[in-house]
Amino acid sequence: MKKHVLFFLLFAITSTLVAQSKLMESLPMKSALLNTEVNYSIYLPDGYEDSERYYPVVYLLNGYTGDETSWIEAGGMQRIVDHAIEAGNIQEMVIVMPDGDDRLYMNRTDDTYPFEDMFMKELLPFIESNYRIRKGKRYTGISGLSMGGAGSLKLALKYDKQFGACAAFSSAVFTEESVTTSDPESMNGYVSKAMPDMVGTKGKNRLNKSYEDYDVLHLVKTKDPALLKTVKIYFDCGDDDFLTLGNAQLHKELITRQIPHEYRVRDGAHTWPFWRESLPVGLKFISDSFWK
Repeated sequence: MKKHVLFFLLFAITSTLVAQSKLMESLPMKSALLNTEVNYSIYLPDGYEDSERYYPVVYLLNGYTGDETSWIEAGGMQRIVDHAIEAGNIQEMVIVMPDGDDRLYMNRTDDTYPFEDMFMKELLPFIESNYRIRKGKRYTGISGLSMGGAGSLKLALKYDKQFGACAAFSSAVFTEESVTTSDPESMNGYVSKAMPDMVGTKGKNRLNKSYEDYDVLHLVKTKDPALLKTVKIYFDCGDDDFLTLGNAQLHKELITRQIPHEYRVRDGAHTWPFWRESLPVGLKFISDSFWK
């Protein structure tokens, strides 16, 4: 009997030490700008529902063909985040995963689908109104992979007053040469759906205004470096990734303009095993920025 009592006591104590984070998947948000519902998933840290505390927030973006569940199902984000918090590597935070809808996280140039406007003008205020989020640039980070990596860089650097830190993984960043000398469909095919007029059919004329609106490299080259420096930047890429060249070029442009950043190249390709290793590193980078 004593052994059974001791077992149940140890079980009870152990259970209280396990993080009880909450994960809600595929919740709807009505968007007036898109005239539809936008789905999002959200991670709430252990203790959220039992406290009145306000938490920093990270927007975690999916890649092409993914959705608001990709980081959960393929990325194992709840287990990774729980472990990182328990180990003291990152702060407790709310993580929002909106469905990217294969739209590059930007507005269509024909004004038919203002996804970027929805993200900034509807999603962010919606999250701040419905969850206990610490408002302001210092406590707002953004991250993502592939299409979401480029999207997180673009949004963070464009909206430098809203985002304090960005951690991008295997970002869909392309050099001008790779765009002008390749078939548009070779860039994973998502250009044709998200932005049909983004890339022309021949030579450098293919790099039109809508492509510049998307291009992270163009933004880094043209924006006031004093503003770029207000965002803490981390990005990585696998040495076997087809996007290695574009990410290396981004590293070069940031160095040229003397923009502080952290860039890492690791063994790996454009795969979930690589991104599952990237996530705790990127979240630690963002979490550390909340203290500074």
